[in-house]
Amino acid sequence: MARRQDRPRAIRPRHGARAATRCDVRDAIPFTLIRHAPVVADGRAYGRRDLPARIDPAACARLRAALPPPSRLIASPAARCLSTAAAIWPNLVAQPEPALLEQDLGAWEGLPLSDLPDIGRLDGAALATHRPPGGESFDDMRARVAPVLAALSEPAAIVAHAGTVRAALSLALGDIPTALRFEIAPLSVTEILRLPQGWVVRGVNRCP
Repeated sequence: MARRQDRPRAIRPRHGARAATRCDVRDAIPFTLIRHAPVVADGRAYGRRDLPARIDPAACARLRAALPPPSRLIASPAARCLSTAAAIWPNLVAQPEPALLEQDLGAWEGLPLSDLPDIGRLDGAALATHRPPGGESFDDMRARVAPVLAALSEPAAIVAHAGTVRAALSLALGDIPTALRFEIAPLSVTEILRLPQGWVVRGVNRCP
C-alpha cells in the first residue's frame, strides 16, 4: 500500500539572530516570501529553464485569504512565478526582479535527472560553494538576492523560487549552510522581518 504523503510542516522560529522587543517590531519591515506553484515537470533539471506552473485556483484563493494584501508585489521574472503572483493577487501587477531568479545550473540545465553527476556527500558549507559547470553556486545566488532585500524600504510580498527563499533565510539567519536545510514547498509562505539592528525569522514553509 502506498504511504500517505504528509503535508510539509511549517517551522515557526520565535527568534532570529536576536530577540525582537515590542519597540523593535514597530520599526520592522516585513517580507513575505512565497514559492511559486508546482511546475509542469518534464523529468529534466531546471533552475533557469522557464517551465510553466500548474495553477490551482482554489489553493491560490486560500493563500490570498490567509495573507494581507501586499503594498508592494515583487516576483522573479520566470513564468512560473509571474503566473503564481497573478493567480494569488489578480488585481495586482508584480514587479519583475531578475536578481530573484532561481540558481543557474549551467551545463546541468535540461539534463535528465538520471544523468545528473553524483557530487558525493558534501557538508553544507561545501554544498553552498559548489558550482555546476557554467552555472552558479548557492553562494553566488545569495550574493545577488541579498542586495534586493537590503534595498527594500517598505513591506513586500515576493513570489520566487525555493533557492531564493533559502537565500533570504541565509541572510536573516546569518548562516548559509543552515538555510540549505529548510524544505520550501510550492505555494509555501516564509516570513522575515528586517529590523534596524538585524533580522528576525517569523515562520518558514507555512502552507495555508
